[in-house]
Amino acid sequence: MKKRLLIFTSIALTALVNRAQVVSDFENLRLSDDSYWAGTASSGDSAFSSGDANFPNTYNSQWSYWEDGWAYSNVADSVTSGSANQYASRAGSGYGQSSNYAVGKNGAKIILTGEDDDKALDGVYLTNSTYATISMENGDNFAKKFGGESGNDSDWFLLTIKGYRDGNMTTDSVNFYLADFRSDDNSLDYIVKDWKWVDLKPLGGVDSLEFSLNSSDVGQFGMNTPAYFCFDNLRTAGSALAVNQFQQVATQVYPNPTSGLLHVSNASAGTLLSIVDLSGKLVKQGVAGENLTTFDVSDFHPGIYVLNLINDGVVSVYKFIKE
Repeated sequence: MKKRLLIFTSIALTALVNRAQVVSDFENLRLSDDSYWAGTASSGDSAFSSGDANFPNTYNSQWSYWEDGWAYSNVADSVTSGSANQYASRAGSGYGQSSNYAVGKNGAKIILTGEDDDKALDGVYLTNSTYATISMENGDNFAKKFGGESGNDSDWFLLTIKGYRDGNMTTDSVNFYLADFRSDDNSLDYIVKDWKWVDLKPLGGVDSLEFSLNSSDVGQFGMNTPAYFCFDNLRTAGSALAVNQFQQVATQVYPNPTSGLLHVSNASAGTLLSIVDLSGKLVKQGVAGENLTTFDVSDFHPGIYVLNLINDGVVSVYKFIKE
């Protein structure tokens, strides 16, 4: 296999305006225990707010159902299958065992407000809904079991996050696999069942976001996998970022694939480096030096691993292959 040098690009801010981070954690929204809000017959097209963000909701009053956009919930049922449990996170709570979180449908949008309008975002925690997770695990009347009966089907469930500014999509988008069965090694297949941090800084300065779901399981009428995901703790970057006021600083992680040594160069000194497998188990960690940090991964089992670079609360993610 041809060796590749993959470059992770971090953003070094050149112009900062000091202010505290703003977090959309939905704890400002009141709910009874084990309940949710998904619109009402009188709400029609409406929105709810948390932090400096608005979350649009469309409720179909004629047929009495949540049609589009966002709901918010504290439903803790992580085991009941079917659409009647469409408002539950598979993690059984919000991020960090908090109460409230949001549930999004395919095509959901977020409008940033206040100081966060046209600013860079830090990131967000994401996970699957219980409805989608159990459907992918077991199949249902509409959707297949991921991996198929043999376990060898290359299934996937992908969330794509796009940023917009003044109605125009920014250059980059962020992809996050809520499930991925594409590896030739079935032991590496996974469905996300707890909260995962997703870095949104590549989107740059934005005033709105759009979330699109796609799946390998598609039928006559479109995607069969339940088109839901769960969302919590959207964070700003902590400082205002003027558009185009940044420079690129390359952190190099190589060789990839590797059979022995993995090198990390140009990471900021003191950055915490951790390697986890696709189940989330920590297998090795260290701290970046001034110029070059090297990990010996020769005793790792072959497969895909994730290198996390953690600096000042910002998590950057890089995948590599151990041959």
